[in-house]
Amino acid sequence: MIETMTAAKAIVEVMSREGVEKAFCVPGESYLSVMDAMYDYPEISLISGRQEGGVAFMAEGYAKATGKVGVCLATRGPGATNLSIGLHTAYQDSTPLVAFIGQVESNFIGREGFQEVNLAEYFKHIVKWTAELREPSRVPELVHRAFHIARSGRPGPVVISLPVDILDQTAEMVFNSFSVKTKPRPSAEAIEETKALLEKAKRPVILAGGGVTHTKCTPELIKVAETLKIPVVTAFRRFDAFPNNHSLYAGSLGFGIPKYLKDLIQNADVILALGTRFSQVTTQDYTLINRDTKLIHVDISEGELNKVYQPALGIVSDVKSFLDDLLSAVKNHFESGLIDQNYAANARRCYVDFSTPKPINREDFVDLEGVMNDLRNELAEDTILTSDAGNFFGWVSRYFSFNKEGTYIGPTSGAMGYGLPAAIGAKLAHPDRPVIAISGDGGTMMTVQELETCVQYNIPVILIVVNNNMYGTIRMHQEGRYPKRVIGTNLTNPDFAELMRVMGGQGVTVERNKDFVPALQRALSANSPFLIEVLTDPQQISVTKTIEELRGLSANLL
Repeated sequence: MIETMTAAKAIVEVMSREGVEKAFCVPGESYLSVMDAMYDYPEISLISGRQEGGVAFMAEGYAKATGKVGVCLATRGPGATNLSIGLHTAYQDSTPLVAFIGQVESNFIGREGFQEVNLAEYFKHIVKWTAELREPSRVPELVHRAFHIARSGRPGPVVISLPVDILDQTAEMVFNSFSVKTKPRPSAEAIEETKALLEKAKRPVILAGGGVTHTKCTPELIKVAETLKIPVVTAFRRFDAFPNNHSLYAGSLGFGIPKYLKDLIQNADVILALGTRFSQVTTQDYTLINRDTKLIHVDISEGELNKVYQPALGIVSDVKSFLDDLLSAVKNHFESGLIDQNYAANARRCYVDFSTPKPINREDFVDLEGVMNDLRNELAEDTILTSDAGNFFGWVSRYFSFNKEGTYIGPTSGAMGYGLPAAIGAKLAHPDRPVIAISGDGGTMMTVQELETCVQYNIPVILIVVNNNMYGTIRMHQEGRYPKRVIGTNLTNPDFAELMRVMGGQGVTVERNKDFVPALQRALSANSPFLIEVLTDPQQISVTKTIEELRGLSANLL
């Protein structure tokens, strides 16, 4: 099909053809033509946020929740640099995202024009691909290519730079229907070698990463694990890759993993790693897997194989396709009499002992272990939880149970301020499901302005603010390395519940555990944005240590 139109309209036409339903932006003069073109495409909802970092997190959370390519738009210079935190998060999380960023006039580029940033240079290390629109007729080619690159191979973010003068230029646009199949399958030889290694294993472990959550193949993984009777461990912040209440689930890797879990991985003779890039956190600073362990590494990106660990068998494949083919092979014939019948059961028992919260009720502060117990008891299984970075996360990762696929959204990059905007994206993706963001007071204040976005568009997310009046994680490290030398980590905060009410939502402050469940039930029944501020003990700096205990440990090391 050939049509004459402006470059701006052609961009939106491609978005429509790519099935975009939601786009997130902070309005900007440099791409105002694109916004105007969107006015004539009612099938695309444009959500206008209050800061580009929050907007990028919304798009990233939406992409994770839907499995589609997320879309965000920002203006040049300051808008682009603000947007970069979300693009970096998408890159480390392998989340498909296309960012349209305004740029100075094409004949001003290179002169340090108003708000000019060399976008290709700035973003080249944190996105998969960058392009700059220089000829209006190439819009269909470049924008379709951007979506293809974002979703194919190891997914990730893509940036398209839009010089403002090009957007209003008219050209003949050629739109063609097309279909690209980009999901490789494993060879029959690879499946047979995998089967042979697993049949000889005495202490095998499956490590499930983002390739499982991205392809939404948890049902296939369950069938494989049950057929092989192998314990499953999830990579950092990939909790929902395998149901946590399943008898074969053994825990999640991350900061401060328990000894039983470290031993399980280090004593494994075969590890089947599915769609993981072996991040620094997952691998405990790249020390977790022993040299003698036979590693089967399955990933859709050839570049991820042999990047951190040398596999005994590296397989380039879509994880879902690999699991389908492996299941067919082992169902037909699988002999493994070498695995101790108590092996998986022992791992499960250790996990349950470690991760089951107690119903603690404090009167002076809110105890987070008690909160996790309440959340496990009160929330429906399809509730989506989002979170960002902070010491509160230790309680979430240890005690909450993610029992359904697609119920956790969080940044492996550890970005603060992610929880609330990601919850907005997730709620827009699944309006009929409860969506709860959990953030610390430090992280909340980084994107707190997006509470008003919730109100403006009536997006009824629930935000739980864990308030200990400090940058807790940094304070924990500070006390560990420089005990009693406190500087820069104390915080003062507004009344968060009142702030939510002033913005037009509902908010309550919880000062003791027994008041948390009534507040949560009220939030779940409200059809409006709702904030629950929980006041926690600033001395309880981690799940296992108080500040005084941490100082004592530091003193003993001196």
